[in-house]
Amino acid sequence: MRISRIYHPESLENKKICQLSEDGANHVGRVLRMQIGEQIELFDGSNHIYPAIITNVSKKSVEVEIQDQKLDDRESPLKIHLGQVISRGDRMEFTIQKSVELGVNIITPLWSERCGVKLDGERLDKKIQQWQKIAIAACEQCGRNVVPEIRPMMKLQDWCAENDGALKLNLHPRAKYSIKTLPEIPPEGVRLLIGSEGGLSPQEIAQTETQGFTEILLGNRVLRTETAALTAITALQVCFGDL
Repeated sequence: MRISRIYHPESLENKKICQLSEDGANHVGRVLRMQIGEQIELFDGSNHIYPAIITNVSKKSVEVEIQDQKLDDRESPLKIHLGQVISRGDRMEFTIQKSVELGVNIITPLWSERCGVKLDGERLDKKIQQWQKIAIAACEQCGRNVVPEIRPMMKLQDWCAENDGALKLNLHPRAKYSIKTLPEIPPEGVRLLIGSEGGLSPQEIAQTETQGFTEILLGNRVLRTETAALTAITALQVCFGDL
């Protein structure tokens, strides 16, 4: 039987007894209805796993006894920073969930000229928190032990101007390269830009050129924004990562 995996937001190194976080306790106690003596697996983002046994369950808390600490590296050798213009409805949530499963390390939500989503203030803060929880849940499901960061929202032009040594990639139907014909990927990995449902404006495309982006082609068909993101990530992992 599959052992339930639970994320703990604080370091578990050298700990023997642990009170689960509010989210973890709610999932174990109320959703899964687990009992004393059952096994779970904790991870704290350090790339280690911590097999544990439940020792106490109440309405609001769950206590466990940690049995061991093991390095369990499931990270891809390819670092991917996804810059995703916000999409409507649950499409953004779907993109985040599946991108995490496919090995993305960082996700930055972006504003663009043709972005149809309006978020600000408290609504924006809550949305970022919600997206981070989706990334955590995806790690719990897929076995990753390092939680990707969901960065604060940025304007597309500001994100494009950042330089971290990674190869900058932008999808374009008239691109010179396909993913399989790209030059060697630097150790810093790639920054992958995915536009909105309406695509990037001509001004934004011109801006990516001045900021050193390499345009890449994903076949001869027009893909929805969530399809484009996951297709490009998968192709990058096949060519340069661990798929």
